[in-house]
Amino acid sequence: MKVAVDQGLCCGAGQCVLVAPEVFDQQEEDGRVILLDPEPGEGHAAAVREAAATCPTGAVRLVDGD
Repeated sequence: MKVAVDQGLCCGAGQCVLVAPEVFDQQEEDGRVILLDPEPGEGHAAAVREAAATCPTGAVRLVDGD
């Protein structure tokens, strides 16, 4: 699984950090997403999929059809 984020789309809602804190964090200055692990293991797959699905702006997305 590969994950990508678009900080330009991010509104700082933090949903991704709530569901997958091992994979995502937020910038101190503006709350925008920081991708900690662009290729999380299978143990994080469900949480990463949920993060992508619940992102209000679509800033978190799965790459390569995952």
